[in-house]
Formats: sequence, C-alpha cells, structure tokens
Amino acid sequence: MALQIVFRTDASRDIGTGHVMRCLSLARALARDNVDVLFICRTHDGHLCDLIEEQGFMVYRLPTPTYHFTPGVNPSHAAWLGATWQDDADQTCSIIKGLSVKPAWLVVDHYALDSRWESLLRPLVGHVFVIDDLADRAHDCDLLLDQNLFADLRTRYIGKVPENCHLLLGPEYALLQPTYAEFHDHIFPRSGPIQRIFIFFGGVDYDNLTGRALAAFLNLNRHDIDVDVVIPHNNPDVSEIWDLVARCTNVHLYGNLPTLAPLMASADLAIGAAGTTTWERLCLGLPTLVVTLAENQRELAANLHREKLVWWIGHKDSVDSELIEKALNQIINTPSVFDWSSHCLRTCDGLGVSRVECSLIYPP
Repeated sequence: MALQIVFRTDASRDIGTGHVMRCLSLARALARDNVDVLFICRTHDGHLCDLIEEQGFMVYRLPTPTYHFTPGVNPSHAAWLGATWQDDADQTCSIIKGLSVKPAWLVVDHYALDSRWESLLRPLVGHVFVIDDLADRAHDCDLLLDQNLFADLRTRYIGKVPENCHLLLGPEYALLQPTYAEFHDHIFPRSGPIQRIFIFFGGVDYDNLTGRALAAFLNLNRHDIDVDVVIPHNNPDVSEIWDLVARCTNVHLYGNLPTLAPLMASADLAIGAAGTTTWERLCLGLPTLVVTLAENQRELAANLHREKLVWWIGHKDSVDSELIEKALNQIINTPSVFDWSSHCLRTCDGLGVSRVECSLIYPP
C-alpha cells in the first residue's frame, strides 16, 4: 500500500500564496515517488484549492471562515485560520478519521497552528512535520523545517519543540521546484551592466508595490533596459499597470506562470518582497532590491541585508517610487554585481525538496 501524506495549509488574501506553493513543490516530488498525497485547506477568500486540484491532488475543503477574532488571541497569526484552533482541529480530525489508511505524515504549514492543534492530531497520524519561519510558538512535532537564514537559526527553536524533534534548518532545505536546481547548475554570476530587470511581489500585492516599482523604473528613462513584470490574476491594480506601460516596448507583462525560473534566470536584477520567492532568486544568483510587505518579513530581510544577499529598501509603508528609483539608479550605475550574484548562488542550490523528501520517506 502506498505511503500517504496529508498537508494542512492555506492561502488567502492575508496569508498569501507562498505556503501552498512550497507545499506543492514537496507534494509533486512525493507523488513522483508514488506517495499518496492529499491536502486539507480552508476556503478563504483567495484560496488555491482549484490550483492544487489542477496539479492532480485531492483537496478536502474546510468551511469558509465565519469566525471573528478579538485582539490578543494567540498565536499572533491566529486570525489567519478563519476558525478557532479547536474547531479547525476537530474538522481536520474528522477528515483524517475518514481516510482508508492512517497517514504516515501530517505536514503542517500554517502560522496560526501550534502545539495544541498538533497534539490533538498526533494520535491519528504516524508523524507530524511542521514547516515554520517564525519560531514564535511551541510545536508538538517529530520533524521541523525552517528554510530561512537567521543569525540565531541553530538556537531559535530551543524549548519550542520536543527534545527528540529533528530540525531541518537553512536554505539548503528550501522547498523549490526542481527547475531551480537545474538552472542553478548552469547559470553564471551576473557581470557587466544591468540589461534586464525582473519585478514580482508575490501572489498577493494589494499595496501595488508592482506599480510603484514600475513607476520608479519608468522615471529613469532607460529604454536600453528591458523589464519583465509578473502580475497574478487576482492583482486588483492590473488595469492600472497595463495603462502605465501601454506604450513601453521594453516592459513585458506576464500573468500567472507555472514557474518564474526562466524569467529570473534571464534577469540581472530583481525587485520584490521577502517571501518564499526569496530562495528562488538566491538559487539563481539574482541580486534583489527588497521591500517587505508583512511584519513577519522584516527580520529575515534585515538579516539577508546584513549578509549582503539582498538590498532591503524598507517596509511597504515607508517605500515610495522615489525611494525605489534612487536605489535602482544606484545599482544600474554600479559597474558590476558579480560579487553579489556569486554570493547568492552559493547560498541556495535548489535541492531542498530532495533533502526534505528523504527525511519523510526515511525518517531520521
């Protein structure tokens, strides 16, 4: 009988799409090795249940959120769940109890869930695997992944996980599509002048940082530089962006794409957020001007800035087109970003999915 692994994760206007997308990267690898994979997701506004099903995976849909949270509820992202943790646990338990086999693993990638939820689910599955970035709450799990690069990475989960929990820490475990590893092996550090720029602010860009970045570039009047801009279908400012670049032959707009790797590989510089796309850019050696969109991105962006892996311009509420323009102008007039690009390439090789998969199929 095939090994069965269940993913509990969500996407929404508040959560974004990164959690689901990285889980899909791992799920596809598992499916190729004949693992039976299914997802449990709540139908938030902006959910990706249809996309998951298009990838060939069964999705059990939890009810649309109706619960309203009061300030001070723990964990800090509890409102993102759309239910109390007890109700979510009960609903998830009901689904798992109805499965024909006991899942070998329950993969939990959700900032709103913690050890209380995990402890209730633990008896129904073989093992619990948590994917986290925040280290801001306790977990009851056998395996934990934090693919980020923090100064305290080796100590930040002390006292937050069981003593026998195995930790997968750092960018070597980043959950990227296989194509990134393929590009990584054949790409060279960027050298020479900036000739192509890549702009992408994630699956949810409700502050229109895409428009601000484009306006900043257009103010430079650099017709010798091409710009590739990815605008997901749910971007509320898509019409405004199209109008902005209607007569610009050097600006190329794209909708939803199966992978961003080819555009990243052909770019010399990127402008984007500090979400899960961070590791894709680093894997392809792409220097990036970063604007943080969420509070939980600040610490990571600051650390990557200190490590000279990105240039963190600032947070969304303090960054306007003029600030982006100033940073762009400085980088464009830099003779070369070779050292910066080389540093990025050395940080992430794109093989994280394979390493994580081995830990699931052959538990430590």
